[in-house]
Amino acid sequence: MFDRPDSGERAVLVHLTFHSGQEDLLELKELAKSAGTDPVFVVTGSRKRPDPKYFVGKGKLDELKAAVETHAADVVLFNHPLAPSQERNLEGFLGVRVVDRNGLILDIFAQRAQSFEGKLQVELAQLKHLSTRLVRGWTHLERQKGGIGLRGPGETQLETDRRLLSLRIKQIQQRLDKVDKQRHQGRSKRKKAEVSSVSLVGYTNAGKSTLFNTLTGADIYTADQLFATLDPTLRSCRLPNSSEIVLADTVGFIRHLPHELVAAFKSTLQEASEAELLLHVIDAHSEDRDEIIVQVNQVLEDIGADKIRQIEVFNKIDLLEGIQPRIDRDDAGNAIRVWLSAETGAGVDLLYQVLAELFSITKVKKRCYLRPDQGNIRAKLFTCAKIIDEHIDDFGANELVIEIDVKHLGLLKDVKTEDCGGQDPSRV
Repeated sequence: MFDRPDSGERAVLVHLTFHSGQEDLLELKELAKSAGTDPVFVVTGSRKRPDPKYFVGKGKLDELKAAVETHAADVVLFNHPLAPSQERNLEGFLGVRVVDRNGLILDIFAQRAQSFEGKLQVELAQLKHLSTRLVRGWTHLERQKGGIGLRGPGETQLETDRRLLSLRIKQIQQRLDKVDKQRHQGRSKRKKAEVSSVSLVGYTNAGKSTLFNTLTGADIYTADQLFATLDPTLRSCRLPNSSEIVLADTVGFIRHLPHELVAAFKSTLQEASEAELLLHVIDAHSEDRDEIIVQVNQVLEDIGADKIRQIEVFNKIDLLEGIQPRIDRDDAGNAIRVWLSAETGAGVDLLYQVLAELFSITKVKKRCYLRPDQGNIRAKLFTCAKIIDEHIDDFGANELVIEIDVKHLGLLKDVKTEDCGGQDPSRV
């Protein structure tokens, strides 16, 4: 019904205060800017409950229309989920496009998705959102196909579109199931190789990607905006004690994340739900950080990751006065919180220290000499050890350089071995 310009849309924001389920006005402004719109006016108010027809009351509706006309707005953004009928009624009255909170978040996700998986996930969420809004602005869709040879009972255009939507949703779901299986295989391989996985989680724009780049030396996109990172990124990270972990940067959370997105991004969020440790990155400078912590923990509970050990990382301390990098510990001496700045690097060494404490070295390098009749041991080593180098002589004897967990050293009790230590195996 309403064409969408590429950028520079003038937006009127609508934020109502209810007794419960309150959203944040500042967050709406950030969402609007992240979507590429220019917020020109904010309409606020309070109600006990939403109006079933327009969501807002008659007086507020007139105020909203006046604001749209005065500021020549192109779109009205609501900080609340709207029913399809409410969107349709509002658009009919205001004469401009109306987007609710869920639609706004979906639009941002559509702009940010870069990977094949991410684009599929966004499309799936958008189609599910759209499936309840097909009627909006498309009155012709209710008519049956007509014309010569097409008259009589048949499928309406609306029914056709719904059927095509359903078919496309099914196709995308099948593709995502394949991607999910591939991700599961990748996680299984890491578990077999006994590589510990750590996921960065937290509210959107808390600084997860900046911290990720600092820890891994990666160069993934960072920006001071909501949902700058959408696609998950995995990198290996070498700790000061030489042990290795896999670090995952995940999509940022937000209060009342739309159900369509939680369902569509299931495979992405599994990186967090199947990690051994969660680094909960928190914007220490945020005024409502305590509330945000609660919101993130709620999302973690929703995806089944609330039982995983968590270390709070209070980021952006460079924006606070009098706060120095430090480690907070519980009564048992276990690290529970690290204060740092990913931007300046202050305190990052303390985070490395905490990770090294949690993931101490349990692997050793060995040079093994296997007789020709010890092929069964070789097969087991390929399953539970990392094979660095292998040579087979003319008589069928094997010389292997391996990295193996100390708990598997029993496999080598009948094998001649030498310690490689921390040296380059090729020079031992």
